[in-house]
Amino acid sequence: MMFPPRYSNPDYWKESGIIQEARFQMSLSGGSGGQNVNKVSTKAEIYWSPEKSTVISDDARARILEKIPTKIDKDGEIRVTCDTSRSQLQNKKTAIDKLAILIAFCFKENKPRKASKPTFSSVNKRLEGKKIQKDLKANRRKGNYDL
Repeated sequence: MMFPPRYSNPDYWKESGIIQEARFQMSLSGGSGGQNVNKVSTKAEIYWSPEKSTVISDDARARILEKIPTKIDKDGEIRVTCDTSRSQLQNKKTAIDKLAILIAFCFKENKPRKASKPTFSSVNKRLEGKKIQKDLKANRRKGNYDL
């Protein structure tokens, strides 16, 4: 099924209402960073279930489930995390962007591949290989050895 071009735009998905359906969870970030990492919950996690969504159509739901089955956990939720920034708000915005990009990726139409012609050098290389093979086989034949 053909989907409107706007479906492949991440901004469309940010404004579509899936963010209101998503569940946010904040936790401590791992790794180095000193006291800020140990006491401030800056890691943002978004959980969104395409199966339970009321915002998207059945066709769009099927497309998402078909395109990114590895990103969906056993509960049927897509989980996106971000802990790159020291700011909880910035990590939340980045996680929303990641989710929108992931969903938009499902609707991106790939251009059909155009077959290309072999290059001049590749044709010559192939013919040269055939000539070498021909000479090898010709030398194996029994022949008249006029000395």
